[in-house]
Amino acid sequence: MRIQKLCILLLISLLLAHPRAPRAEDAIEVIRLVRVADVISPVQADFVTAELAAANLLPARAFMLELDTPGGLDTAMRSIIQAILASEIPVIVYVSPPGARAASAGALITLAADFAAMAPGTNLGAAHPVGIGPGSGQDEVMMSKVVNDAVAYARSLAEKRGRNIEWAERIVRESISTPASDALKLKVIDLIAENRQNLLKELDGKNYLREGQLQVLQTRGATLVEVEMNWRQKILASLSNPTVAYMLLMLGMFGIFFEISQPGVILPGAVGAIALLLALFAFQTLPINYVGVLLMLLAFILFILEVKVVSYGMLTIGGIVAMTLGSLMLIDSPVPYLQISRRVIAATVVVSSGLFALILYFVMRTQKTRFVSGVEGMIGERGRAVTDLCPEGRVFVHGEYWDARSAQPIARDAAVEVVRVDRNLRLEVVAVEETQPGSGIRQTDEEVS
Repeated sequence: MRIQKLCILLLISLLLAHPRAPRAEDAIEVIRLVRVADVISPVQADFVTAELAAANLLPARAFMLELDTPGGLDTAMRSIIQAILASEIPVIVYVSPPGARAASAGALITLAADFAAMAPGTNLGAAHPVGIGPGSGQDEVMMSKVVNDAVAYARSLAEKRGRNIEWAERIVRESISTPASDALKLKVIDLIAENRQNLLKELDGKNYLREGQLQVLQTRGATLVEVEMNWRQKILASLSNPTVAYMLLMLGMFGIFFEISQPGVILPGAVGAIALLLALFAFQTLPINYVGVLLMLLAFILFILEVKVVSYGMLTIGGIVAMTLGSLMLIDSPVPYLQISRRVIAATVVVSSGLFALILYFVMRTQKTRFVSGVEGMIGERGRAVTDLCPEGRVFVHGEYWDARSAQPIARDAAVEVVRVDRNLRLEVVAVEETQPGSGIRQTDEEVS
């Protein structure tokens, strides 16, 4: 009996000591917050949609998306909007902090939210689509189709959320941008809040629709939990920057170039291959002009050929021109945040030009340098005739005795210079003026004999 009592007490103590599993009612007290202060890219879209799905699974009271973005890719924007429209919990979009903006794709995401709010000093709009790809800006018919599609999409979002439909059309057709105070007057947003705490107070008790049913948002007592990207997502987001992708491409090209020009070093080739693969991943999220890619590939080939073919710098010059044009054409978009920094391009071209000019200088200097070893190294060497050369005899050159031949008679002890070495290793010499009196060898009677 005593053992049974001890077992029961032990079991009770374990149950009391064991941390209880999180309950659904605990999760309901949470409002999940995600902040996007960057371009709307596929990486950002994956992050937002994944966190919104997690918030629905908890389920949380609401999901808040804090925006400060110049815009982004249409596909990434639509992915986020689809997740917002499919969400079972209410979605709050808050343009913050003061001085932030929700332009282009950010404006349409704000229109799709259940509750749209802005901080003082922020602005919203400028959602005119920008043509990307070959021939963008030239095909008026195609651009008209893109604009009309974007207008219809913006109007449908505004209509679904009960917002200003005319304003939604104007931000696409006329690219207008509206400050927070005017956006509230035009019924584009629901409220203006200075900070997150004020926003949650203002939203408490507000109504929203789900499947035709009127629901009430309760923010009182809820805890705002901010979720950030993990290290993998941060790396992928950084790689999506056009300038970073370009620098990775150049690093990959130069790494593989040095591995080809100096086989066996291994490290440049390994680093170059990794950088090139990362660049290719980044290019999946960017509007790439394939003519620019081909020009970069041509530059790479010309640089390799410069190492293998003596062109006296012509291939290097062609490679630099191709690299410059390819760099300028690589990202085909007039939008500033989707372009490669011109300063980075200029610095890359200058450094590359200097590097290859230095390589070319050393190559040409090496080609002009006379041989210092082997049979070829004997040409131009000076020595002294050990015997009379008439026409054959012996000479002392480069610390060694050689059989020699001369077209003109040369007296013993005269200074000579090697002009050729035949296949029998016999020197052909000519007489030269004595440049340094007393130079040559000091011969003994035994050596002469």
